[in-house]
Amino acid sequence: MSTPHRVKVSLPEANSRGYEVLVGSGLFASLATALSRFCPAHRYAVVTDDRVAELYAVRLSRMLHSAGHRTDVFAFTSGEAQKTRETWSLVSDAMMESGCGRDTAVIAFGGGVPGDLGGFVAATYMRGLPLVQVPTTLLAMIDASVGGKTGVDTPAGKNLVGAFHQPQCVLIDPEMLQTLPDAHLRSGMAEAVKHGAIADAEYLDWIEDNVESLLAADPQALSRLIMRSVEIKAEIVASDVMECGPRKLLNFGHTIGHAVETLSGYALLHGEAVAVGMVEEARIGERAGVTAAGTSARLRRVLTRLGLPTSLPIDFGADAVVQHTRLDKKARAGRVEYSLIQDFGRPFIGPAGVWGHPVADETVAEVLAGVGSRG
Repeated sequence: MSTPHRVKVSLPEANSRGYEVLVGSGLFASLATALSRFCPAHRYAVVTDDRVAELYAVRLSRMLHSAGHRTDVFAFTSGEAQKTRETWSLVSDAMMESGCGRDTAVIAFGGGVPGDLGGFVAATYMRGLPLVQVPTTLLAMIDASVGGKTGVDTPAGKNLVGAFHQPQCVLIDPEMLQTLPDAHLRSGMAEAVKHGAIADAEYLDWIEDNVESLLAADPQALSRLIMRSVEIKAEIVASDVMECGPRKLLNFGHTIGHAVETLSGYALLHGEAVAVGMVEEARIGERAGVTAAGTSARLRRVLTRLGLPTSLPIDFGADAVVQHTRLDKKARAGRVEYSLIQDFGRPFIGPAGVWGHPVADETVAEVLAGVGSRG
């Protein structure tokens, strides 16, 4: 195993020590050692989905058992459609039936769905258990596993029920991406593009210059991508743990993206929906006069090269998308706030330092319907 790269997530709360994100090839093989150091517990409850369990559960259980750790695996059917209160209840009940107590720690093991749902189980089970995030998809590695957001979806929309619950540590092994389907690899890259767009224009340039290596899953390129995205996410989270200010910028592309993802019945992967959302929200920003002209065109070019969609599915009506945005967590006083950028690496900050820009539904609908010039 290579020496892991460490990224510290500093938290301002007086009673929090923050935590580390460890990134290193072969790190999964030393998981038991890392748990003993960062999250010692009498027992570990591994929350995962059936696909990840099929690939890794036996190996994980044997590693932990051989190190003297009592371990139980709680697997549910894979897919965003299963990230519900019903699945949360099934997992929690199964943990109760198996006798998991307050001396248990939860390992959220898998992609964004096990990460969010496992984290929510940890946040709520017996009023809170220690949590370790072990992401296995690119999207979870560079975004979902860092920052403490946990939750489940409801029929009204994504992640409308949840809690902030920071992990004790995040353990990322890029070698686990070898079993990741190409579509999911591309989906994860959408979040990396977002990080470059909101915080680091040079990083976005690097992504565009290295598209071929990234799509070929070159280990060095992927490791660099993971580490830089984790650094950006950690810095933003440290400045605003509860998403009252600058952390809102991480929602760029997600207001439209979540609406599109929900309308698709989760047929679109999260990153695919966010790719569409970024292009459309850049166009909204251009229409509102806060985003530099040409921003949406550049995003469209980069995302297209990464094999991601950049426009609404042909059978999606603009009014239906707008209707779903009204249920978004970012709505304030009946108006939807959008996280926008001025230019690449330059966030838009409104008057009096307000993060988020309210845009009239009518304007959003016109942009989505293609009324006026297109970026």
